[in-house]
Amino acid sequence: MKLAVLTSGGDSAGMNAVVRAVVKAGILQGCETWVVREGYEGLVRGNTGVEQQDPVLPPPPPEVHIKDDNFLKNFRFGDGELLKDGTGDLPTGRTLKGRYIVRVGWDDVRGWITEGGTLIGTARSKSFRTPEGRMAAAYNMIKEGIDALVVCGGDGSLTGADVFRSEWPKIVVSLREQGKITEEQSKLHAHLKIAGLVGSIDNDMSLTDLTIGAPTALHRICESLDNINSTAISHSRAFVVEVMGRHCGWLALLAGLASGADFVFIPESPPETNPWEDEMCAKIQRHRDMGKRKTIVIVAEGAHDKELQPIRADYVKDVLSERLGLDTRVTTLGHTQRGGKPCALDRIWPTLQGIEAVKALLEATPETPSYMIGICENKIARIPLMEAVATTQAATKAIKDKDFAKAMSLRDPEFVDCLEGFFATSGLDKEGRLPKEQRMRVAVMHIGAPAGGMNAATRAITRYCYRMGHTPLAVQNGFLGLLDDNVYQLSWLTVDNWMPRGGSELGTNRTLPDVDLGAIAAKFQQHRIDGLIMIGGFEAFTSLMILEQGRKHYPAFHIPMTHLPATLSNNVPVTQFSLGCDTSLNALLDACDSLKQSAQASRNRVFVVETQGGRCGFLATMGALGSGAVKVYTPETGISLDMLRNDVKFLRRRYELDIKGHNEGRLVIRNEASSHVYTTDVLTKIFKEEGGKLFDSRSASLGHTLQGGVPSPMDRARAVRLSLKCMAFLEEHHEVLRKQQKRQATPDTAAVVTIQGSTVKWVPVNDMIEDADMKNRKGKHGWWEDLNDLVDALVARPQIA
Repeated sequence: MKLAVLTSGGDSAGMNAVVRAVVKAGILQGCETWVVREGYEGLVRGNTGVEQQDPVLPPPPPEVHIKDDNFLKNFRFGDGELLKDGTGDLPTGRTLKGRYIVRVGWDDVRGWITEGGTLIGTARSKSFRTPEGRMAAAYNMIKEGIDALVVCGGDGSLTGADVFRSEWPKIVVSLREQGKITEEQSKLHAHLKIAGLVGSIDNDMSLTDLTIGAPTALHRICESLDNINSTAISHSRAFVVEVMGRHCGWLALLAGLASGADFVFIPESPPETNPWEDEMCAKIQRHRDMGKRKTIVIVAEGAHDKELQPIRADYVKDVLSERLGLDTRVTTLGHTQRGGKPCALDRIWPTLQGIEAVKALLEATPETPSYMIGICENKIARIPLMEAVATTQAATKAIKDKDFAKAMSLRDPEFVDCLEGFFATSGLDKEGRLPKEQRMRVAVMHIGAPAGGMNAATRAITRYCYRMGHTPLAVQNGFLGLLDDNVYQLSWLTVDNWMPRGGSELGTNRTLPDVDLGAIAAKFQQHRIDGLIMIGGFEAFTSLMILEQGRKHYPAFHIPMTHLPATLSNNVPVTQFSLGCDTSLNALLDACDSLKQSAQASRNRVFVVETQGGRCGFLATMGALGSGAVKVYTPETGISLDMLRNDVKFLRRRYELDIKGHNEGRLVIRNEASSHVYTTDVLTKIFKEEGGKLFDSRSASLGHTLQGGVPSPMDRARAVRLSLKCMAFLEEHHEVLRKQQKRQATPDTAAVVTIQGSTVKWVPVNDMIEDADMKNRKGKHGWWEDLNDLVDALVARPQIA
């Protein structure tokens, strides 16, 4: 098969990862791979310039053997300079000297995973919307022998792809009648195969949990909001920040949740009251009366009131200035949201989606529908393209029809949870919403190593407690702090700026409650604790087990207790994600990008990068996939002498295949507990010795740098969602226990809040034990473990003997 990939519509981070994955997966499947420059416009224009001869491949050195001759044919077929050169009359100025449909090889997309935007260009094509334009596009594809197409773009681009597919047979007949193609060509290319991937920073496509580019755009917004917070506090100012989102408020909502904004305007859920100005001013005035020095209001560009009257940032500024007398500024982030290096999620998921797109094309028949490759329940899924487009358009129509409840129902469950979470944590009621007899004294403690999102979770719990009338108690320094009576009530204002803070404001350590279980129970009684939330990793999970078992002897433990997973290792059983793992993964990729740059600048060099993670290889595996590393070592696979011999052999042959004079830095990622014998230092020395004149080797141990830094927006948003689920659990079971004549907690009242797909669930701690590997402090089965083989595949390890 000859397959092509194009990017269309607005650019978004992660598009290059898609192109890279499609090219590599295609070549691995024995396909010829092509890229189309400037989107659909490139298809319409085709190769109108001077035809260039296929480059002649230099034979590999005699000592290099490639197992797959077809792979070698495609390995260095493309001319990388073709993707960098050329001038023309498109606005981008990149027409490749009249060549828009270009065959590319394996190494042409090397390093693309770290680049933002789209290196093959994108353009909005008016000509492709016409029948004549689509006929020209089909002719140009058939001329090159291409009849399979991967399109990465928004709903308009994907709709255009499906229209193109449906019209293809008629176009082929017409081209044959006009004599532009031969009878043989018409039979060979009778049908067009299409696979679509959604590239959109707005996350506005239905039936997929996340669109390509949305996580990175959220990163850019939150970085700006964190910076704005500093100056807002300094001058006691109000800032109105406009973000993108014409028909979908995902960016505004998640940014508001992750930054601790005071008010958010989104298309799906306009303000309840009319006029809305009264509601906003009353809420912000309450915050100011509490002593808050800053005000942040986020406005999606498509925001409106219940009557569909637009809500503009400038008007919001005037309201705040005139009614509340606040010194107010407007910041429009604009296209800064699109730019920058892709975050971890926009490297890993687009890679997996691109690979699945190639599989879908290879399995497609004339009868199968066009598929959109999306993400559902933390899995790559094939979704009928037009069903997804129709559902997306239905959400937009529902907003226009003022049916906001329907619009919300067409968004994914996480969107709804986040909106409820924003309302629950951004407001301040004069009186608690619950009757006094239902209110609790809720203790919060951090256990284990610090992780990004711990403080955000504590803030969310505190804010919710004040909204409902509960009393939030901070336990400083874990169980040791509890024994020392280091317990105090958190205030609403104290936690206001905790969303972007890394580490642990409450302090944390690894001490378990069995250090003195009787004394711990006495402290529970002394401080009248009605509910407990432990935020941490495997130590918190173990602590919950100990406390639940301790109920046999200590009545003080007959209260609802929860564990909120927070660890960069992501080693808590059952749950797919823990707080902090996304932050650490982004920190790891930032470090890997810098190391790769250093390695490439120095000379051909291999960096052995050591990561944290304990006995769980999640961070190393995902880091290798997101950085383009050539090898990953994890505790699950271990390290053997035979493995190292083959790894050295592969590295030597890979460097021998490189173009002469082209420096290339490569990464090997090693989890800290992969082997007690083959340490990072030993691996570095082996690679250095065996690399000879081909490559050098250095090591980099990232250590505790992976625990620090500003929490990622995803970890902050997850923190709020999981925290409110913990509070709902405490409230439900506290009420059941309160009504009992004799307080007697059941095993179900000690649970871990978990993320399973896009759903947040409570799982009793006793039910999780069978899924726990207590010796290695992790779950028995990690959903990510199969990705180890993919790391090898994406560097062509099986093909390079």
